[in-house]
Amino acid sequence: MPESWRPRLEAELAPDEKLLACLSLDLNIQLQFDEGVVALSDRRLIAWDQVAKAWTHWDFRPGLALRHRDHGGVATLELVDAEGKLAGWRFTLSQDPAAVHLADRFRARLECVLAGQEPPPPEPMVCPTCDAALPPGTDECPTCAREIHTPPSTWTLFRLWRFARPYKNQLLVGFLLTLCATAATLVPPYLTMPLMDEVLIPYQNGAPIDWSRVSGLLGGLMGAALVAWSLGWAKTYILSVASEKISAELRNKTYEHLQSLSLEYFGGKRTGDLMARIGAETDRICLFLSLHLLDFATDVLMITMTAAILVSINPLLALVTLVPLPLIAFLIHKVRDHLRYGFEQVDRAWSEVTNVLADTIPGIRVVKAFAQEKREVNRFRDANQRNFEVNNRINKVWSMFAPTVTLATEVGLLIVWGFGIWLVAKDSITVGVLSAFLTYISRFYTRLDSMSRFHSFSQKAAAGAKRIFDILDHVSSVPDPVNPQHLPKVTGAIEVRKVGFRYGNRTILRGVDLNIRPGEMIGLVGHSGSGKSTLVNLICRFYDVTDGSIRIEGVDVRAVPVAEYRSNIGLVLQEPFLFFGTIAENIAYGKPDATREEIIQAARAAHAHDFIMRLPHGYDSLVGERGQALSGGERQRISIARALLIDPRILILDEATSAVDTETEMEIQAALENLIRGRTTIAIAHRLSTLRKADRLVVLDRGQIVEIGNHDTLIAKQGAYYRLYEAQTRKLDDDAIGGDRSPALPPRQHA
Repeated sequence: MPESWRPRLEAELAPDEKLLACLSLDLNIQLQFDEGVVALSDRRLIAWDQVAKAWTHWDFRPGLALRHRDHGGVATLELVDAEGKLAGWRFTLSQDPAAVHLADRFRARLECVLAGQEPPPPEPMVCPTCDAALPPGTDECPTCAREIHTPPSTWTLFRLWRFARPYKNQLLVGFLLTLCATAATLVPPYLTMPLMDEVLIPYQNGAPIDWSRVSGLLGGLMGAALVAWSLGWAKTYILSVASEKISAELRNKTYEHLQSLSLEYFGGKRTGDLMARIGAETDRICLFLSLHLLDFATDVLMITMTAAILVSINPLLALVTLVPLPLIAFLIHKVRDHLRYGFEQVDRAWSEVTNVLADTIPGIRVVKAFAQEKREVNRFRDANQRNFEVNNRINKVWSMFAPTVTLATEVGLLIVWGFGIWLVAKDSITVGVLSAFLTYISRFYTRLDSMSRFHSFSQKAAAGAKRIFDILDHVSSVPDPVNPQHLPKVTGAIEVRKVGFRYGNRTILRGVDLNIRPGEMIGLVGHSGSGKSTLVNLICRFYDVTDGSIRIEGVDVRAVPVAEYRSNIGLVLQEPFLFFGTIAENIAYGKPDATREEIIQAARAAHAHDFIMRLPHGYDSLVGERGQALSGGERQRISIARALLIDPRILILDEATSAVDTETEMEIQAALENLIRGRTTIAIAHRLSTLRKADRLVVLDRGQIVEIGNHDTLIAKQGAYYRLYEAQTRKLDDDAIGGDRSPALPPRQHA
């Protein structure tokens, strides 16, 4: 409840009256934006009269009921009794969860008051995906929405181990080679001590040069360099190959899991964002594993082994080298959180840039048709500007951090120089020892500086890994059963039992009952938003029902493996989607091992063979991106051939002829005659005349079945279907000037 309404409502309540639920209104009865409140107490229903600007209330009594429904983006709550409607309120679907909660609490409280009982505590709503408790008045699950709210963590990188485990032997060999290569690089500075103390300095004091000694030391330096080079090449190659395999497996698993998710997941995601995750994020992780992590391991080994050598040479001088470490550790701690959150924002900003590209490049025809090139350029420029600003904030932090670390290491080196010269002056160490020490210290600080930069790379990789695991952690709302049942021979018998479905805040279907016989053709009709496509999606199991069940051959579809179940369904959509490739490949998409003869036979049955043979390369002609090289009718007939090839027992036609002209529709109808013969068919058609020959027509309104029967029966009944048909017929008569009406589907021929 808005805080501005709370004191006004509490002033209306009696001292011992308890508030149970509340609905905040954002529309009035004339569908104008206005504020109001409907509240439920343990005694009555209270509402703000938006016309009279005063409070009204209704005490609990027999016959009182609160009815809720939604349609076309607006929901309605009505208070009725035996004599009729008492009051009504309207609101947008953003308030719908609170309205459903209010109606449920009203019903429960009314029953208890009339029975003279105290109501039990309300059962908490749970998420249908993960069974976690939902906050009151909301449909958003905090657990499932953690992708948005959970910040990235470096610990996420350790989850990559499950992809690295198969390559643990290669990683172990690479680590051992890294250890040996690092040790080889530490040999040259150690050999410079005798070269200076036993050869060069004595020579300056008049002693002759021992060339055999020089040759041995120079040979040792050359050998150490060659060994370090060969080991470095071997470990870099082995670890790079392993990291590429890990990244490839990560991409494969992510894409495989993405394919297993339901349409509900894709409905809330942008194409460009998902492409960026699977592409750019996995590339970043690969770069981290093959380059930055390898460098970090080398740095750790180098620092550890160098520190051991320094302590063995002079413990006191080695202790002085640690002076910059506290400052570097403090800087890393300060910038850690900035980098962690910043790099995730960078990823999201870049995804927005990719989203614009994913929207406009496939839709370039629409962009140009409406002359919106400048608008799309500005949209891309805005997204790119946000990307620049987010990166710039990160760069400000990093531009301060990196030079400060470099300065700290340079100051540390000067301190070692000064302290070393003092020790040489006191004859505590020789010049050769100091020279070797400074060489080691230079490498020590170089690796320390490199390690400090590793934090930036690890945070980038952690942000990318989090976005990858957000996909992998998402549980499909249409899962495969744990103990699957297998369908008997499918004849096409479908049973819809009291099916209800909610999508977000909207109730789409309520209590739908329908039995479809094998080989029967069912036509689904109704206004836009009545639930036709939703019912088809539930039968295809693109979504799972919220209430009730759908059964095929008496088996609940949720108990059957998804792939096995859908192999019995053929789908022809209003806008057929063709993949980039040849016509033959698109027809054989559902049956990749189909022979050329089978493909041609399906194309002939779909009345597509003739136009295919007129193309320059026949069945090997490329259809272009999304089939843009073909007309709408040609694409539709290819999709019909694609459905024919798999020989489904259940056929779904979703507005299969609404987007073509009358002549093309006649050709498609002839193809559909072959497609629907002997199959259970469920058809949705915008033009009601195309469904006149259906065995039964199912009329839906506001998510419920209101009429069932054939065309003639429903016309004679003069109910909902009659009104739809008459309205469409009048519109055709008004619009047509000597034009022909759409042809009907061919008569059914049962096999």
